[in-house]
Amino acid sequence: MLNDIYQSIDPVLFSLGPFTVRWYGVAYVLGFVCAALVVWRVARRWRVRVDADSLLTIMFCVIVGVIVGGRLGYVLFYGDGYYLAHPEKIFAFNEGGMSFHGGLIGALLSGLVAGRLTGIPYLTLADLGCIGAPLGLLFGRCANFINGELWGAPTDAPWGVVFGGAAGTMARHPSQLYEALLEGVVIFAALYLLSRRLPPRPRGTFLGLFLVMYGCFRFLVEFVREPDVQLGYLWGGWLTMGQLLSAPLVAVGAGVLVYALVVKKPQQGLPEMQCKE
Repeated sequence: MLNDIYQSIDPVLFSLGPFTVRWYGVAYVLGFVCAALVVWRVARRWRVRVDADSLLTIMFCVIVGVIVGGRLGYVLFYGDGYYLAHPEKIFAFNEGGMSFHGGLIGALLSGLVAGRLTGIPYLTLADLGCIGAPLGLLFGRCANFINGELWGAPTDAPWGVVFGGAAGTMARHPSQLYEALLEGVVIFAALYLLSRRLPPRPRGTFLGLFLVMYGCFRFLVEFVREPDVQLGYLWGGWLTMGQLLSAPLVAVGAGVLVYALVVKKPQQGLPEMQCKE
């Protein structure tokens, strides 16, 4: 049944002459819009000062950081020397190729700029962003599924999908949907529900949890996801680039969590004694 659903979906949503709208582009727009709404809602609950201008500033910085960081991350981590020989292709966004880990780094760096411009403490801003970010991952992974990219290993499971093209005619794990569920639905549900507890957890709690959860989920899914063909498996044929990049996220996230629990800095505008231990 899942295979039938995939086969019936066109990656192109609609076309008007030379203008083409793809599901992948729609996923990016929906991801940013939904993340902005979550940031706005949680900020109001936490009594963090985020007005319309501040929200636009935050989202502009994050969008630039995610897109530029995602592309440069792909070039650096997955290019395998191709872009050294073809530097004119580095910013060829129309040819595809984005890296989550690069986008994460770009978003965290752009958050420094957004924090300076809005006056919101960096870790508070990062916490807010991490609550909304899983929705972008959810839409993005669903778009990967529609595009028939980043597929999984061959499987005999009844939910296996024949992606065709470079994926061949064998049924494969819909690893994109596994990631959509774990990285999108599960992480969002956990962080959003935790954000509803008042007073809010100390600064850095949500950033730390996001990094730990994403790193663990991505590392596990990589066992049933085919590695990028230009890289293959690393380190003796069992580790993928995705796992190599995700493992440090768990360590960094754990460190951020320890910092948050020890320092107990409140979210913006809340007295120190209101922070949960």
